[in-house]
Amino acid sequence: MKIIITTKNLDLTPSLNVLVNQKVEKLRKFINVLKEKLPEKGKSLAEVFVEIEKVSKHHKKGDVFKTEIIIVLPGKKLVSESHGSDLLKTVIEAKDELEIEIKKYKSRSAELVRKEQKRAENKL
Repeated sequence: MKIIITTKNLDLTPSLNVLVNQKVEKLRKFINVLKEKLPEKGKSLAEVFVEIEKVSKHHKKGDVFKTEIIIVLPGKKLVSESHGSDLLKTVIEAKDELEIEIKKYKSRSAELVRKEQKRAENKL
């Protein structure tokens, strides 16, 4: 799994880099399980794009952050997004949302594989 972190209107400090990598790295177990269950679909390397942005909201006081995480899997692009005043909280919320999306993708893909196997058995 390859993690690419970009920032807008915000400096990527080493501590922020470590924090984001730790949180996003937890998604690896879901992607590895997906590769084991669906070997023909999970061969390629999953890419994770994390974009952290400091949004300027003129009508709000304080900082507003936006975290967007995109995972490119075989045949699908999963996206999660979170907004808030706490940077760490937005990263965690986006990661949690993406976990749910990965689980949905995994169950749909496994169901398609089972249907294809059933069709192949019926042809024989």
